[in-house]
This record gives sequence, C-alpha cells and structure tokens, in this order.
Amino acid sequence: MIDNYELDEIMEILENYQDEEMAVVLLKEFNEKTTRLGKLLMNLDPSLSSDEWKLLCDQAKKDVDAVVKKIRENQ
Repeated sequence: MIDNYELDEIMEILENYQDEEMAVVLLKEFNEKTTRLGKLLMNLDPSLSSDEWKLLCDQAKKDVDAVVKKIRENQ
C-alpha cells in the first residue's frame, strides 16, 4: 500500500502540475488503481483461491507502482 507520506508527495506533485488536464487524468488513474488494490487487500471475494488472490494483488501493486512512476516522471 501507499503510506501517508507517499500519498502526500503524490498529491503535491499533482497539485503543482503545469498541465491541469494531465493532472486530473493521472489522479483518476491513481485513484482507480489504489481502489482496486485496496479492495483486493480486503479480500472481499471469497471465490478467489489464495494463489489467485496473491496473483491479483501482485498485479494490482504493479499497476499502482506504474502510475506512481508516471506521476513522478511527468512532474
């Protein structure tokens, strides 16, 4: 997950973007990816096996990391 320090850093980067439209797009993507990861971590789907759940969590974490990297690189 993303800790509060990193979340504050991401929000500050987005608030200071020159291109406000890009900031909105990236914020939306960040929100979608972190929401998906959060739901998986809560493990609300009892139909998933442990291995399936782990695989989905790993992929969701990679997706979050990718959007964070994109936000940092485009500042």
